[in-house]
Amino acid sequence: MGANTFGTIFRVTTFGESHGPALGAVLDGVPPRLPLTTEDIQKDLDRRKPGGSPVSTPRKEEDRVEILSGVFEGFTTGTPLALLIRNRDARPEAYDELKDLFRPSHADRTYLEKYGIRDHRGGGRASGRETAARVAAGAVAKKFLSLRGISLRGYTLEAGGIRCASFDERVIDDNPLYAPDSRAAEKMLKTIGRLAEEGDSAGGIVECRITGCPAGLGEPVFDKLDADLAKAMLSIGSVKGVEFGSGFACALMRGSGHNDKMNASGYLSNNAGGILGGISTGQDILFRIAVKPTPSIRLPQATVDTSGSEREISIQGRHDACICPRIVPVVEAMAALVLADHLLRSAASISLDQTE
Repeated sequence: MGANTFGTIFRVTTFGESHGPALGAVLDGVPPRLPLTTEDIQKDLDRRKPGGSPVSTPRKEEDRVEILSGVFEGFTTGTPLALLIRNRDARPEAYDELKDLFRPSHADRTYLEKYGIRDHRGGGRASGRETAARVAAGAVAKKFLSLRGISLRGYTLEAGGIRCASFDERVIDDNPLYAPDSRAAEKMLKTIGRLAEEGDSAGGIVECRITGCPAGLGEPVFDKLDADLAKAMLSIGSVKGVEFGSGFACALMRGSGHNDKMNASGYLSNNAGGILGGISTGQDILFRIAVKPTPSIRLPQATVDTSGSEREISIQGRHDACICPRIVPVVEAMAALVLADHLLRSAASISLDQTE
């Protein structure tokens, strides 16, 4: 299996499966003398870890990170940074009855068709648990960005068909949905709870706002900043769409209304979402992702087994009723990895007249 490495200069390779002994990440290209402790990484892992909310899987994982290399006396050394997260509550036997069944909307069948072998224990590498390694790596990138005045904030904008009507950043961490609207969060929880009782699940929309990003990040053709961010988001399991700024709504607008006009003070609007021509404008970068409903549901579904025979499946076990809140820190992590990489790429491509 290839393509487990992400980035050009700030690079991360992840490894591990849902019910294996551990997951982890190896980062290369992390600048030296970056102050870093396990606490810097743990706070984001705690936001993503299972069992933290009524809509989350009851699987209990501490997700304690171990730094195996690349840090000395509290600072990165510039050598490969290895991070490890051990699985403590894996129950692979719970998936024995699914060994020969393909779960609808999972990667079971495609993995088998591609590789001729698959890890049926919770989806193996295709499990959402894989994202723990991404969050650990992204926390390092976020620390690097924070020292340059760049911050990222993800939140659930919509879940179970209920959309936030207001935005108050202060309440995001006060509800299990990470929603910026307390009243909407309560309605989301009730709807998702009802669906869970029925054996069903809910999808939603996660939005991310990046502030403090300087103008000039991104390459103008194939490595556009928005293209790399979109790839990062679509690499997350369950993400089915990405939009920037006004997004798909721009299809209903006129150029006179969509164009971000300017005056001496700067841009007068931000329909572009902070990126023009693949290059950051210096405004806030704003994008949204569409998250599909959790595919593991108890309701009976039609499927086939590995021999091609038609079967019926009802998925039991420990699963999230809505993935949105646990995807929020993953979105921040992947966006941070993209920005850290482009910052380093930008520094490496400064022209001679810019250094004078």
